[in-house]
Amino acid sequence: MSDVVGERVALSPELGRAAAARAEFRMLIDGELVPAASGAAFDNVSPATGLLLGATAAAGERDMLRAIAAARRAFDGTGWSTDRAFRRRCLEQLQYALEAEKEDLRTELVAEVGCPVMTTRNAQLDWPLAEALRYPARLIDDFAWERVLDGGGLFGDRNKRTVVQEPVGVVAAICPSNFPIEVILNKLGPALAAGNTVVLKPDPHTPWNATRLGRLIAERTDIPPGVVNVVTTPSNEVAGLLATDPRVDLISFTGSTAVGRTLMRHGADTMKRTFLELGGKSALIVLEDANPASALRSAIGVCVHAGQACAATTRMLVHRSMFDDLVGAVAGAFEAVPVGDPALPDTLVGPVISAAQRIRVLDACARATRDGARLITGGGVYDDLPSYLADGHFVQPTVFAADDPSLPIAQEEIFGPVLVVLPFSDDDDAVRIANDSAFGLAGAVLSSSADRAMAIARRVRTGAIGVNGGMFYGADAPFGGYKNSGVGRQCGIEGFQQYLETKTIGSRIPRS
Repeated sequence: MSDVVGERVALSPELGRAAAARAEFRMLIDGELVPAASGAAFDNVSPATGLLLGATAAAGERDMLRAIAAARRAFDGTGWSTDRAFRRRCLEQLQYALEAEKEDLRTELVAEVGCPVMTTRNAQLDWPLAEALRYPARLIDDFAWERVLDGGGLFGDRNKRTVVQEPVGVVAAICPSNFPIEVILNKLGPALAAGNTVVLKPDPHTPWNATRLGRLIAERTDIPPGVVNVVTTPSNEVAGLLATDPRVDLISFTGSTAVGRTLMRHGADTMKRTFLELGGKSALIVLEDANPASALRSAIGVCVHAGQACAATTRMLVHRSMFDDLVGAVAGAFEAVPVGDPALPDTLVGPVISAAQRIRVLDACARATRDGARLITGGGVYDDLPSYLADGHFVQPTVFAADDPSLPIAQEEIFGPVLVVLPFSDDDDAVRIANDSAFGLAGAVLSSSADRAMAIARRVRTGAIGVNGGMFYGADAPFGGYKNSGVGRQCGIEGFQQYLETKTIGSRIPRS
């Protein structure tokens, strides 16, 4: 793609114009690409430049209710939920369509998300595109949709019991701004493969990757009208209809813990099933026998995509014997990471998603200093940038050191390039500090002893954890959190089952 890589590397203003020229501004509702019924639209702004990229249809209540009705009708009145071969063929069509526009997707992600282009080579685009639809499509054939229980139970051999897995129904898929394509595809793939219909509500900061997906579904697949609806809106009230409408059976949400709690409360009146993948404050545990170079590489991971990753290990727990040396080395590494235009191939730290998010990050840094944490480096705006990025939402890569793991900087999710380094005395102390958190999403352990690291990993209460650089990510690997980090799992067999209901059928066998 010449806009990002190739003979010429574009800068973000030019990249934004290229993305806008190829963007889809309409929603997909009941098989039609449509503007908002009211004609309203909202702005899509580049987080790197602060410049307007373009507009997107702003759904109102009428649009959302139409989408929900279409999804309900498609589930109840078509063969989508029962025709597995057809579902697999449609997912394969969507896979081919996405691959054909892969480079346009890459341009859009860099332009509207502000993610460094290097991240699109992995979790932002290439990884999910490789397997997020293919894996659940294979499960359509491989999954055990039914099983017969042995024996006749309490009623003897004349009773046959069959356990059947069926789709839940209408799924509300609500997605965040930080990894939009990755999250969308890892929701959409299993939900559709399981036989559900979907109303997809993307984050208003990053709508175009979702609206492109809607266009591809309408124009390049045989997915029936109403099976997938893409509804873009900046209105929390309109989005909230997905939680309160009784025609929606399941909420699949990735985002903040606060919003997850709200959705759970609002969905309670209609007893909606919920999958919630929420925030994190994950710990990187560096034992005294760990390789310091490995610790530095892991610490720098907090800077990638400006720290906007729910699984980022933003608490670094370091053995006291190496604490001071490693704090200094980490600070030096943070000062050296490439910050700037996300369209450039060497950039590691781009902007945070919005001006409001930058304020939240800076406020958290100021509070940490007042609370007694030691600011080692960063903590402010990044102003050593080209003039065309002057209105972008950049924050300095920041390192704090603290002795008290109960400080807010060590307990609250910040969603910026901010790391707090905390000391520990022994393995038990490290596990205690790691588990002293309202969150439990991810984590990591570094040690020259694989057995010792694995033993600690098993004691840390998180939904995923890496040992000595090991990667837990994959469409076949369940991901989700303990405690305030969520309910349920995305991906893997466990994630597929989130989108299914279980029915037990007892049938009497007549005497011969």
